[in-house]
Amino acid sequence: MDKMHLLEESVTELPPPLGGRVKAIGFGVGILGLASASVLGYLQEDHYTRFSFSYLIAWAFFLSITLGALFFVTLQHVTRAGWSVVVRRLAEGLSSQALLMALLSLPLIVPLAMGNHALFSWADHGAVEADHMLHHKAPYLNVGFFIARCVVYFVAWILMARFFFKNSLRQDGSKDPALTLRSERGSAPLMFVYAITVTFAAIDFLMSLEPHWFSTIFGVYFFAGCLVSFFATLILTGLWLNSQGVLRGAIHVEHYHDLGKLLFAFNFFWGYIAFSQFMLIWYANIPEETFWYLTRQEGGWITVALLLIFGHFIIPFVGLISRHAKRRTKILAFWAIWLLAMHWVDLFYLAAPALASRLKDGALAAGTLPLGLLDVACFVGVGGMYLAFFAVTMQKKRLVPWGDPRLNESLNFENA
Repeated sequence: MDKMHLLEESVTELPPPLGGRVKAIGFGVGILGLASASVLGYLQEDHYTRFSFSYLIAWAFFLSITLGALFFVTLQHVTRAGWSVVVRRLAEGLSSQALLMALLSLPLIVPLAMGNHALFSWADHGAVEADHMLHHKAPYLNVGFFIARCVVYFVAWILMARFFFKNSLRQDGSKDPALTLRSERGSAPLMFVYAITVTFAAIDFLMSLEPHWFSTIFGVYFFAGCLVSFFATLILTGLWLNSQGVLRGAIHVEHYHDLGKLLFAFNFFWGYIAFSQFMLIWYANIPEETFWYLTRQEGGWITVALLLIFGHFIIPFVGLISRHAKRRTKILAFWAIWLLAMHWVDLFYLAAPALASRLKDGALAAGTLPLGLLDVACFVGVGGMYLAFFAVTMQKKRLVPWGDPRLNESLNFENA
Protein backbone atom coordinates (compact mmCIF):
# COMPACT_ATOMS: atom_id res chain seq x y z
CA MET A 1 0.00 0.00 0.00
CA ASP A 2 1.35 3.43 -0.98
CA LYS A 3 1.61 5.53 2.19
CA MET A 4 2.64 8.77 0.50
CA HIS A 5 -0.83 10.19 1.07
CA LEU A 6 -0.38 9.70 4.83
CA LEU A 7 2.77 11.82 4.72
CA GLU A 8 1.01 14.53 2.71
CA GLU A 9 -1.76 14.67 5.32
CA SER A 10 0.59 14.78 8.33
CA VAL A 11 2.54 17.64 9.91
CA THR A 12 6.08 17.48 8.51
CA GLU A 13 7.48 20.75 9.88
CA LEU A 14 8.10 21.91 13.42
CA PRO A 15 5.07 24.16 14.19
CA PRO A 16 6.30 27.69 15.05
CA PRO A 17 4.61 27.77 18.50
CA LEU A 18 6.14 24.41 19.40
CA GLY A 19 9.54 25.33 18.00
CA GLY A 20 9.46 28.66 19.79
CA ARG A 21 8.63 26.95 23.07
CA VAL A 22 11.48 24.47 22.67
CA LYS A 23 13.95 27.26 21.85
CA ALA A 24 12.82 29.36 24.81
CA ILE A 25 13.10 26.45 27.23
CA GLY A 26 16.45 25.38 25.78
CA PHE A 27 18.05 28.81 25.90
CA GLY A 28 16.60 29.54 29.34
CA VAL A 29 17.76 26.27 30.85
CA GLY A 30 21.09 26.45 29.03
CA ILE A 31 21.96 29.96 30.17
CA LEU A 32 20.85 29.22 33.74
CA GLY A 33 22.83 25.98 33.80
CA LEU A 34 26.03 27.49 32.42
CA ALA A 35 25.77 30.50 34.71
CA SER A 36 25.23 28.23 37.72
CA ALA A 37 28.16 26.05 36.66
CA SER A 38 30.40 29.12 36.36
CA VAL A 39 29.45 30.31 39.85
CA LEU A 40 29.82 26.85 41.39
CA GLY A 41 33.17 26.40 39.65
CA TYR A 42 34.42 29.75 40.93
CA LEU A 43 33.38 28.90 44.49
CA GLN A 44 35.50 25.75 44.43
CA GLU A 45 38.87 26.04 46.12
CA ASP A 46 40.58 24.93 42.92
CA HIS A 47 38.30 27.15 40.77
CA TYR A 48 38.77 25.89 37.21
CA THR A 49 39.97 22.32 37.87
CA ARG A 50 36.72 20.74 39.07
CA PHE A 51 34.71 22.84 36.62
CA SER A 52 36.84 21.70 33.68
CA PHE A 53 36.26 18.00 34.37
CA SER A 54 32.51 18.39 34.93
CA TYR A 55 32.22 20.52 31.81
CA LEU A 56 34.32 18.11 29.72
CA ILE A 57 32.05 15.18 30.63
CA ALA A 58 28.89 17.13 29.75
CA TRP A 59 30.42 18.44 26.54
CA ALA A 60 31.68 14.99 25.49
CA PHE A 61 28.19 13.57 26.10
CA PHE A 62 26.53 15.87 23.56
CA LEU A 63 29.50 15.73 21.19
CA SER A 64 29.07 11.95 21.10
CA ILE A 65 25.43 12.32 20.02
CA THR A 66 26.50 14.65 17.23
CA LEU A 67 29.25 12.32 16.03
CA GLY A 68 26.92 9.33 16.18
CA ALA A 69 24.44 11.21 14.00
CA LEU A 70 27.18 12.14 11.52
CA PHE A 71 28.19 8.49 11.19
CA PHE A 72 24.57 7.42 10.69
CA VAL A 73 23.97 9.97 7.92
CA THR A 74 27.22 9.03 6.18
CA LEU A 75 26.48 5.32 6.46
CA GLN A 76 23.00 5.69 4.97
CA HIS A 77 24.52 7.23 1.86
CA VAL A 78 27.33 4.66 1.67
CA THR A 79 24.82 1.81 1.75
CA ARG A 80 22.12 3.64 -0.26
CA ALA A 81 19.64 2.72 2.45
CA GLY A 82 15.95 3.22 1.77
CA TRP A 83 14.29 2.31 5.08
CA SER A 84 15.92 5.17 6.99
CA VAL A 85 15.03 8.11 4.75
CA VAL A 86 12.21 9.37 7.00
CA VAL A 87 14.44 9.52 10.08
CA ARG A 88 17.54 10.80 8.28
CA ARG A 89 16.56 14.49 8.42
CA LEU A 90 16.50 14.41 12.22
CA ALA A 91 19.96 12.81 12.16
CA GLU A 92 21.15 15.52 9.76
CA GLY A 93 19.93 18.14 12.21
CA LEU A 94 21.77 16.49 15.09
CA SER A 95 24.97 16.16 13.07
CA SER A 96 24.77 19.86 12.21
CA GLN A 97 25.36 20.68 15.87
CA ALA A 98 29.08 20.12 15.21
CA LEU A 99 29.42 23.90 14.90
CA LEU A 100 27.78 24.41 18.30
CA MET A 101 30.07 21.81 19.87
CA ALA A 102 33.07 23.63 18.41
CA LEU A 103 31.91 26.84 20.10
CA LEU A 104 31.18 25.03 23.36
CA SER A 105 34.70 23.57 23.33
CA LEU A 106 36.18 27.03 23.92
CA PRO A 107 35.95 26.83 27.76
CA LEU A 108 38.23 23.80 27.46
CA ILE A 109 40.61 24.98 24.75
CA VAL A 110 41.06 28.70 25.56
CA PRO A 111 42.40 28.14 29.12
CA LEU A 112 44.76 25.50 27.71
CA ALA A 113 46.04 27.99 25.14
CA MET A 114 46.56 30.52 27.94
CA GLY A 115 48.79 28.15 29.89
CA ASN A 116 46.30 26.48 32.22
CA HIS A 117 47.09 22.77 32.56
CA ALA A 118 44.44 21.86 35.14
CA LEU A 119 42.65 19.57 32.71
CA PHE A 120 45.54 18.22 30.64
CA SER A 121 48.61 17.53 32.76
CA TRP A 122 50.79 17.00 29.69
CA ALA A 123 50.56 20.77 29.08
CA ASP A 124 52.69 21.38 32.20
CA HIS A 125 56.22 21.88 30.82
CA GLY A 126 57.83 21.18 34.19
CA ALA A 127 56.05 17.87 34.56
CA VAL A 128 56.95 16.86 31.01
CA GLU A 129 60.65 17.57 31.49
CA ALA A 130 60.68 15.54 34.70
CA ASP A 131 58.82 12.56 33.23
CA HIS A 132 60.61 10.31 30.74
CA MET A 133 57.43 8.96 29.12
CA LEU A 134 55.74 12.36 28.80
CA HIS A 135 58.94 13.78 27.36
CA HIS A 136 58.83 11.19 24.57
CA LYS A 137 55.13 11.87 23.94
CA ALA A 138 55.67 15.64 23.80
CA PRO A 139 55.92 15.85 19.97
CA TYR A 140 52.26 14.77 19.89
CA LEU A 141 51.01 15.98 23.27
CA ASN A 142 51.79 19.67 23.15
CA VAL A 143 49.45 22.65 23.23
CA GLY A 144 50.08 23.97 19.73
CA PHE A 145 49.63 20.64 17.97
CA PHE A 146 46.62 19.78 20.16
CA ILE A 147 44.80 22.99 19.19
CA ALA A 148 45.71 22.49 15.53
CA ARG A 149 44.21 18.99 15.65
CA CYS A 150 41.06 20.32 17.29
CA VAL A 151 40.65 22.81 14.46
CA VAL A 152 41.04 20.00 11.91
CA TYR A 153 38.47 17.83 13.72
CA PHE A 154 35.80 20.48 13.92
CA VAL A 155 36.34 21.82 10.41
CA ALA A 156 36.05 18.26 9.05
CA TRP A 157 32.88 17.49 11.03
CA ILE A 158 31.22 20.81 10.25
CA LEU A 159 31.92 20.52 6.52
CA MET A 160 30.78 16.89 6.41
CA ALA A 161 27.51 17.67 8.17
CA ARG A 162 26.95 20.71 5.97
CA PHE A 163 27.63 18.72 2.79
CA PHE A 164 24.95 16.12 3.49
CA PHE A 165 22.42 18.51 5.05
CA LYS A 166 22.71 21.08 2.27
CA ASN A 167 22.22 18.47 -0.46
CA SER A 168 19.21 17.06 1.36
CA LEU A 169 17.57 20.47 1.86
CA ARG A 170 18.13 21.50 -1.76
CA GLN A 171 16.46 18.29 -2.87
CA ASP A 172 13.28 19.19 -0.96
CA GLY A 173 12.50 21.75 -3.62
CA SER A 174 14.17 20.38 -6.73
CA LYS A 175 13.60 16.63 -6.20
CA ASP A 176 16.77 16.20 -8.25
CA PRO A 177 18.14 12.62 -7.87
CA ALA A 178 21.58 13.93 -8.84
CA LEU A 179 21.86 15.39 -5.33
CA THR A 180 21.38 11.92 -3.87
CA LEU A 181 24.11 10.59 -6.17
CA ARG A 182 26.40 13.43 -5.11
CA SER A 183 25.95 12.55 -1.44
CA GLU A 184 26.50 8.87 -2.16
CA ARG A 185 29.70 9.49 -4.11
CA GLY A 186 31.11 11.65 -1.35
CA SER A 187 30.10 9.39 1.52
CA ALA A 188 32.73 6.64 1.15
CA PRO A 189 35.84 8.89 1.25
CA LEU A 190 34.22 10.99 3.99
CA MET A 191 33.76 7.84 6.06
CA PHE A 192 37.55 7.50 6.18
CA VAL A 193 37.83 11.13 7.30
CA TYR A 194 35.25 10.44 9.98
CA ALA A 195 37.05 7.34 11.27
CA ILE A 196 40.40 9.08 11.56
CA THR A 197 39.12 12.29 13.18
CA VAL A 198 36.85 10.57 15.72
CA THR A 199 39.60 8.15 16.74
CA PHE A 200 42.14 10.88 17.38
CA ALA A 201 39.58 13.17 19.00
CA ALA A 202 38.80 10.43 21.53
CA ILE A 203 42.51 10.07 22.24
CA ASP A 204 43.00 13.81 22.63
CA PHE A 205 39.96 14.79 24.69
CA LEU A 206 39.59 11.71 26.91
CA MET A 207 42.52 9.29 26.78
CA SER A 208 45.13 12.04 27.21
CA LEU A 209 43.60 13.03 30.56
CA GLU A 210 45.90 10.30 31.91
CA PRO A 211 48.77 10.65 29.44
CA HIS A 212 50.79 7.70 30.71
CA TRP A 213 48.00 5.33 29.72
CA PHE A 214 47.26 4.19 26.20
CA SER A 215 44.89 1.79 24.50
CA THR A 216 44.88 1.13 20.77
CA ILE A 217 41.17 0.28 20.91
CA PHE A 218 40.06 3.40 22.80
CA GLY A 219 38.84 5.25 19.70
CA VAL A 220 36.55 2.34 18.82
CA TYR A 221 35.29 2.26 22.41
CA PHE A 222 34.31 5.93 22.23
CA PHE A 223 32.78 5.43 18.78
CA ALA A 224 30.54 2.66 20.14
CA GLY A 225 29.30 5.02 22.85
CA CYS A 226 28.59 7.67 20.21
CA LEU A 227 26.28 5.30 18.35
CA VAL A 228 24.46 4.16 21.50
CA SER A 229 23.80 7.76 22.58
CA PHE A 230 22.74 8.80 19.08
CA PHE A 231 20.23 6.00 18.51
CA ALA A 232 18.75 6.57 21.96
CA THR A 233 18.42 10.29 21.20
CA LEU A 234 16.93 9.70 17.74
CA ILE A 235 14.32 7.32 19.18
CA LEU A 236 13.31 9.80 21.88
CA THR A 237 13.22 12.72 19.43
CA GLY A 238 10.99 10.83 17.01
CA LEU A 239 8.64 9.65 19.75
CA TRP A 240 8.37 13.15 21.23
CA LEU A 241 7.57 14.65 17.83
CA ASN A 242 4.93 11.96 17.26
CA SER A 243 3.40 12.79 20.65
CA GLN A 244 3.11 16.43 19.51
CA GLY A 245 1.30 15.41 16.32
CA VAL A 246 4.37 15.78 14.08
CA LEU A 247 5.57 13.11 11.59
CA ARG A 248 2.83 10.66 12.56
CA GLY A 249 2.40 9.69 8.92
CA ALA A 250 6.15 9.31 8.39
CA ILE A 251 7.88 7.57 11.29
CA HIS A 252 6.01 4.47 12.36
CA VAL A 253 6.55 1.31 14.38
CA GLU A 254 8.62 -0.37 11.65
CA HIS A 255 11.20 2.41 11.82
CA TYR A 256 11.29 2.33 15.62
CA HIS A 257 11.75 -1.44 15.42
CA ASP A 258 14.85 -1.00 13.25
CA LEU A 259 16.19 1.82 15.43
CA GLY A 260 15.70 -0.46 18.41
CA LYS A 261 17.69 -3.16 16.64
CA LEU A 262 20.52 -0.71 16.04
CA LEU A 263 20.41 0.52 19.64
CA PHE A 264 20.63 -3.08 20.84
CA ALA A 265 23.38 -3.97 18.36
CA PHE A 266 25.66 -1.05 19.12
CA ASN A 267 25.16 -1.42 22.86
CA PHE A 268 26.26 -5.05 22.47
CA PHE A 269 29.20 -3.80 20.38
CA TRP A 270 30.08 -1.36 23.18
CA GLY A 271 30.13 -4.24 25.67
CA TYR A 272 32.27 -6.35 23.36
CA ILE A 273 34.83 -3.57 22.88
CA ALA A 274 34.84 -2.71 26.60
CA PHE A 275 35.56 -6.33 27.54
CA SER A 276 38.16 -6.71 24.77
CA GLN A 277 40.04 -3.65 25.99
CA PHE A 278 39.98 -4.81 29.60
CA MET A 279 40.89 -8.43 28.82
CA LEU A 280 43.86 -7.56 26.61
CA ILE A 281 45.29 -5.01 29.02
CA TRP A 282 44.70 -7.11 32.13
CA TYR A 283 46.13 -10.28 30.58
CA ALA A 284 49.25 -8.51 29.27
CA ASN A 285 49.78 -7.05 32.77
CA ILE A 286 51.94 -4.12 31.66
CA PRO A 287 52.10 -1.55 34.51
CA GLU A 288 51.80 1.43 32.14
CA GLU A 289 48.40 0.06 31.09
CA THR A 290 46.97 -1.80 34.10
CA PHE A 291 47.20 1.19 36.47
CA TRP A 292 44.22 2.73 34.65
CA TYR A 293 41.98 -0.15 35.72
CA LEU A 294 43.56 -0.46 39.17
CA THR A 295 42.61 3.16 39.87
CA ARG A 296 39.04 2.34 38.90
CA GLN A 297 38.90 -0.57 41.35
CA GLU A 298 39.40 1.64 44.39
CA GLY A 299 36.63 2.83 46.68
CA GLY A 300 33.46 3.95 44.95
CA TRP A 301 34.85 3.37 41.48
CA ILE A 302 34.31 -0.40 41.70
CA THR A 303 30.60 0.38 42.16
CA VAL A 304 30.66 2.48 38.97
CA ALA A 305 32.44 -0.33 37.11
CA LEU A 306 29.80 -2.84 38.21
CA LEU A 307 27.06 -0.38 37.26
CA LEU A 308 28.48 -0.24 33.74
CA ILE A 309 28.77 -4.02 33.47
CA PHE A 310 25.20 -4.63 34.56
CA GLY A 311 23.46 -1.33 33.80
CA HIS A 312 25.08 -0.56 30.46
CA PHE A 313 25.39 -4.08 29.10
CA ILE A 314 23.74 -7.08 30.78
CA ILE A 315 20.39 -5.58 31.84
CA PRO A 316 19.75 -3.69 28.54
CA PHE A 317 20.82 -6.81 26.63
CA VAL A 318 18.04 -8.77 28.31
CA GLY A 319 15.58 -5.89 28.10
CA LEU A 320 16.04 -5.14 24.40
CA ILE A 321 16.61 -8.57 22.93
CA SER A 322 12.95 -9.32 22.20
CA ARG A 323 10.99 -8.09 19.20
CA HIS A 324 8.23 -7.03 21.58
CA ALA A 325 10.46 -4.52 23.40
CA LYS A 326 11.55 -2.86 20.17
CA ARG A 327 7.99 -2.50 18.82
CA ARG A 328 6.40 -1.08 22.00
CA THR A 329 7.29 2.59 22.00
CA LYS A 330 6.97 3.10 25.76
CA ILE A 331 9.32 0.20 26.47
CA LEU A 332 11.74 1.39 23.78
CA ALA A 333 11.65 4.93 25.19
CA PHE A 334 12.46 3.59 28.66
CA TRP A 335 15.55 1.77 27.39
CA ALA A 336 16.63 4.79 25.35
CA ILE A 337 16.53 6.98 28.47
CA TRP A 338 18.24 4.26 30.49
CA LEU A 339 21.12 3.95 28.03
CA LEU A 340 21.60 7.71 27.80
CA ALA A 341 22.01 7.75 31.57
CA MET A 342 24.48 4.86 31.36
CA HIS A 343 26.39 6.67 28.62
CA TRP A 344 26.91 9.62 30.97
CA VAL A 345 28.11 7.21 33.67
CA ASP A 346 30.53 5.73 31.13
CA LEU A 347 32.01 9.14 30.30
CA PHE A 348 32.22 9.95 34.01
CA TYR A 349 34.08 6.66 34.52
CA LEU A 350 36.51 7.53 31.72
CA ALA A 351 37.31 11.09 32.78
CA ALA A 352 36.64 11.77 36.45
CA PRO A 353 39.27 9.48 38.10
CA ALA A 354 41.99 11.71 36.63
CA LEU A 355 40.65 14.61 38.71
CA ALA A 356 42.26 13.33 41.93
CA SER A 357 45.77 13.80 40.54
CA ARG A 358 45.02 17.43 39.61
CA LEU A 359 43.78 18.55 43.03
CA LYS A 360 45.81 19.57 46.06
CA ASP A 361 46.89 16.75 48.38
CA GLY A 362 43.95 15.41 50.36
CA ALA A 363 41.34 17.38 48.45
CA LEU A 364 39.99 14.17 46.94
CA ALA A 365 40.82 10.84 48.55
CA ALA A 366 41.61 7.89 46.31
CA GLY A 367 38.45 6.10 45.26
CA THR A 368 36.18 9.03 46.07
CA LEU A 369 33.54 9.83 43.44
CA PRO A 370 33.71 13.57 42.61
CA LEU A 371 29.97 13.94 42.03
CA GLY A 372 28.12 17.15 42.81
CA LEU A 373 25.87 19.97 41.71
CA LEU A 374 28.59 21.18 39.37
CA ASP A 375 28.12 18.06 37.23
CA VAL A 376 24.37 18.65 37.09
CA ALA A 377 24.77 22.33 36.23
CA CYS A 378 27.23 21.62 33.41
CA PHE A 379 25.01 18.91 31.94
CA VAL A 380 21.90 21.08 32.11
CA GLY A 381 23.76 24.06 30.66
CA VAL A 382 25.29 22.27 27.68
CA GLY A 383 22.12 20.21 27.16
CA GLY A 384 19.89 23.27 27.16
CA MET A 385 21.99 25.01 24.53
CA TYR A 386 22.09 21.81 22.47
CA LEU A 387 18.29 21.54 22.53
CA ALA A 388 17.83 25.20 21.63
CA PHE A 389 20.24 25.15 18.69
CA PHE A 390 18.76 21.91 17.40
CA ALA A 391 15.35 23.62 17.36
CA VAL A 392 16.87 26.63 15.57
CA THR A 393 18.47 24.31 12.99
CA MET A 394 15.20 22.52 12.24
CA GLN A 395 12.84 25.52 12.19
CA LYS A 396 11.14 26.30 8.86
CA LYS A 397 12.47 23.06 7.38
CA ARG A 398 10.71 19.84 6.51
CA LEU A 399 11.52 17.16 9.04
CA VAL A 400 11.69 14.50 6.32
CA PRO A 401 13.76 14.58 3.09
CA TRP A 402 10.77 15.46 0.90
CA GLY A 403 12.59 15.14 -2.42
CA ASP A 404 14.57 11.96 -1.75
CA PRO A 405 13.91 9.35 -4.47
CA ARG A 406 13.72 6.61 -1.81
CA LEU A 407 11.14 8.39 0.36
CA ASN A 408 8.27 6.20 -0.77
CA GLU A 409 10.33 3.08 -0.10
CA SER A 410 10.94 4.31 3.43
CA LEU A 411 7.28 5.12 4.05
CA ASN A 412 6.26 1.61 2.96
CA PHE A 413 9.07 -0.15 4.82
CA GLU A 414 8.10 -3.22 6.84
CA ASN A 415 10.21 -5.61 8.89
CA ALA A 416 10.17 -9.25 7.88
